[in-house]
Amino acid sequence: MAKGIAILGSTGSIGTSALDLIERLNGMGSGPRFEVLALAGNRKIEVLVDQVRRFRPRLACAGSEELAGQVRAAIGDLPTRIVSGPAGLRDVATMPGADLVLAAIVGAAGLEPTFAAVEIGRTVALANKEALVMAGDLMISAARRSGARLLPVDSEHNALHQCLRGERVEEVRRLVLTASGGPFFLRPDADLLEVTPEEALAHPTWVMGRKISIDSATLMNKALEVIEARWLYDIPGERITVIVHPQSTIHSLVEFVDGSFICQLGATDMRHPIQYALTWPERCATPLEPVDLAALKSMSFFTPDTRRFPCLPLGWRALEAGGTMPAVLNAANEIAVEAFLERRIRFGDIPRIITSVMDAHRPAPASSLEVILKADAWARGAADEVVAPRAAAAPSRTTGLS
Repeated sequence: MAKGIAILGSTGSIGTSALDLIERLNGMGSGPRFEVLALAGNRKIEVLVDQVRRFRPRLACAGSEELAGQVRAAIGDLPTRIVSGPAGLRDVATMPGADLVLAAIVGAAGLEPTFAAVEIGRTVALANKEALVMAGDLMISAARRSGARLLPVDSEHNALHQCLRGERVEEVRRLVLTASGGPFFLRPDADLLEVTPEEALAHPTWVMGRKISIDSATLMNKALEVIEARWLYDIPGERITVIVHPQSTIHSLVEFVDGSFICQLGATDMRHPIQYALTWPERCATPLEPVDLAALKSMSFFTPDTRRFPCLPLGWRALEAGGTMPAVLNAANEIAVEAFLERRIRFGDIPRIITSVMDAHRPAPASSLEVILKADAWARGAADEVVAPRAAAAPSRTTGLS
């Protein structure tokens, strides 16, 4: 029987890649491997309408009731039920018959529906790292109670998942997350303050969404991934390290207590880790291009310079503080990245804003989603207050990206 799929964030980069891959994989065998049961987008209504027409899901969710009405009008007599808002996201996350829920909503907005899927024991392909960053302990505890499985889709954590298949966690010395270094790894320090959003979005090896592209440029993506790895693999933060690998060919490594390393090597195409999650625990033939080993000219590795990229050590700081601090780190970063993309602050302001908000926070135990979301809301307000005077001092940067 075809595996039932629900996708949270179907109109984003990961969601559209997953649907492209599902179409290709379904066309390779004697019958379809996957049935798309539910889709959730936000404001990209034309994309969502096209997906509903192509895949005929039973359920689709738009960001608001007004947008849902536009979808209903556009799909005509198709039987897909159209819902909206947070309640609609929960309906998609808990869709009856869905064997796998792909959680690909960017940022804190994906926390609650992802948690709902985990609570009822679904297998969740996790592309939303913020869910574990904000609520790692709650998420893992809920998965243990319900029997839910978390399959990482981030290329680095997906690589670690593959490296650890059949291995014993107590034999692991450390996890090594690779970082491309982003577009500014070799750029002189003095130039980093004034880089433009267009420059920061021009990633040298990966094609990604806007927010994660900026996180890659600041190395905040690695700070968040350190927190995520701590919860996914039950490894303390001091045994998780980051190394810069500009070629992005090795996606992460595991060092064992006997000094051996196992690494996962693959193409810079997010559809590869998506396929791993879709077909897990099996592996199947892929329609995607593999790495051409003979074409690899070199593979190099560097220790990241945390003075040039001060966002990186904030991940370990948040882990050490614990409680609600990781949620505050994530929220402050989302506000700072949005302000930079809107040209209200400079690139170099991003780590300063995040650090200022973290300095002002007194973490509480992350005992419930309500506590975590309250800390998230506080951090967004605090970050907005820090952004405001910087934005007012730079009126020439207030126009957004075209």
